[in-house]
Amino acid sequence: MARSVNSYDLYAAHAWYAPGVGGMFALVGWFLVGALLGSLVQAVALAFVPRQLVLDYGMIVIYPIQFLPAMLYAARKSQRNALFEKGYALDSGNFSPLGTPLAVVLTILLTFSGVFVFDLVNYGNMQLTLRSPSLAHAYELFMEVMKQMTGGPFWSSFLTVAVLAPIFEEWLCRGMVLRGLLTHVKPVWAIVLSALFFAVIHANPWQALNAFLIGVLMGYVYYRTGSLKLTMLMHFLNNGTAVILSHIESLKEYDYWIDMLGKTNYMIVFCVSLVVLCVSLALLRKIPIAHPWGNLDPVE
Repeated sequence: MARSVNSYDLYAAHAWYAPGVGGMFALVGWFLVGALLGSLVQAVALAFVPRQLVLDYGMIVIYPIQFLPAMLYAARKSQRNALFEKGYALDSGNFSPLGTPLAVVLTILLTFSGVFVFDLVNYGNMQLTLRSPSLAHAYELFMEVMKQMTGGPFWSSFLTVAVLAPIFEEWLCRGMVLRGLLTHVKPVWAIVLSALFFAVIHANPWQALNAFLIGVLMGYVYYRTGSLKLTMLMHFLNNGTAVILSHIESLKEYDYWIDMLGKTNYMIVFCVSLVVLCVSLALLRKIPIAHPWGNLDPVE
């Protein structure tokens, strides 16, 4: 008997499509189609709507459009597979023996400790960039684009970057790509490949490095808990913090925590964060792995 699959359900509609490496590239292709579609919508909007309105509020509409082709493709594949294949839930809640409250606390600690630890790597990446005049120019252009994206009204930037991005990017990168890879390759490779995928869709080397590092962290949390809600929370905290800081006038000139805190203070925070990161990961390891593909719940 055919299962009823609602294509608008972000979780259930895609449970029976677990893409492998080939499927990952297919999703990249459909994401690129969505990006082109979003650009087309933006171009049309600029022709009929005042430019500043499009710059300030356009991404609220354009951003989700980028993911529609990939979501429709995955829903269609899932509908077909539901007739004869076992599925894997996009969102599970395997927190035992830690429990939900402690799992949430550990997620928050992992996010902020990771932000401080990874900032040193990102800062080093930026310093290497500035040694090359051509890369330095590209970096300046990138920073201008980022300031345009987060420089509009606070609520518009926050809604796009801190709310919509975690929902749609986590659906794609952890819910679809990582979940699928976990059922086809070894967990370590699944986590690394999904983090690379997460980095690539950011389409620039400066965000990509940070995206890869935080992607590995979120991938491990997803592998251990099966919870897409937890990785969405991590994504929300990471992006939301960046948006809030970018709208505080006295902090706008700082791009990195090391600049904001000073080298001595930053190194103190770095060491504390590294300890918190390691302890949090050690506690997360107390959650036993139920299946070869991690703690994703199978769906019949």
